[in-house]
Amino acid sequence: MINYILRRLLFAVVVLVGISLVSFVVIQLPPGDFATVYKQRLINQAGMSASEAEAVADVFRERYGLDKPIFIQYVNWIKGIVTEGNFGFSMAYGRDVGVLIRERLPRTILLALLAHATSTLVGVVVGIYIAPRQYSLSDNVAAFVAFIFTSLPRFWVALVMIYLLVFVFKQQHVSSFFSPQYVLAPWSWPKLLDFIKHIWPVILIAGLGGVARNMRVMRGNLLDVLNAQYVTTARSKGLTETKVMYKHAVPNALHPIIMYQGMVLPYMVQGELQAAIVMSIPTISPMFYDSLINQDIYITGGILLMYSVMLVVGNILADVFLAILDPRIRYA
Repeated sequence: MINYILRRLLFAVVVLVGISLVSFVVIQLPPGDFATVYKQRLINQAGMSASEAEAVADVFRERYGLDKPIFIQYVNWIKGIVTEGNFGFSMAYGRDVGVLIRERLPRTILLALLAHATSTLVGVVVGIYIAPRQYSLSDNVAAFVAFIFTSLPRFWVALVMIYLLVFVFKQQHVSSFFSPQYVLAPWSWPKLLDFIKHIWPVILIAGLGGVARNMRVMRGNLLDVLNAQYVTTARSKGLTETKVMYKHAVPNALHPIIMYQGMVLPYMVQGELQAAIVMSIPTISPMFYDSLINQDIYITGGILLMYSVMLVVGNILADVFLAILDPRIRYA
């Protein structure tokens, strides 16, 4: 088991280096850079001439190293992360990228984890319930609802949610984590309830697709397991259907769900990204979107690297949990 984990960690380092290199190159493929965006702002907003703005942009490029080749920029960026923990400087926000990410990443992960826990729990429970009731009314209704949840664009659901919150439920503050009176207040039960009141729409929007997928995967795999020979043997021994279901069938049907956990956190972050942008929730997602528009390469690269770390760590944890559940997949 130790060798298995160490080998996965070694592969993870190689994967992260590859992802960071590809990401850093891809985000610089569009023509221009942040200095180009800054130059256009000087012309449109400050009234500078094109030649004056270009001179300022050249100074800007030299100051932040944007005039160097991409590979040199990448090496300096990775060197700063490894040796100093420095993710670079955000030219748009005028602050250290690491500080910006640390401010918003915990909120983003919290929302993503809550959405993930909700989608997994609801999806698995519903899948277990409808699998033995194949082609029944509940099975058909669940299949229809899963189709709707999977098909609806999250940004559209977010727009509908904003309309309902503002015009139906009369909620005044939908683009924050707290009402104004609780922003600086110490934690208390009223503040916790206010926090839940503000985050449940984002959790619902981010988790809808996950509920549908987990339900369909659990249903399909549980149907296969229930028709397996060892399940028939367990029934022939006189075991109750409840014991057959929860002792023999469900643990083996959970394998695809567990394997999916390695990819689910970035998937939930993606759902949170769309909801947060539409609803203007101050998480890492709107900042990531703005950095792409402004070609703020260091903050974009830093966030992509964080997403990659979450993906790799999630896959490692999923592999370890799966190895614990089913020792057959372990290798020396």
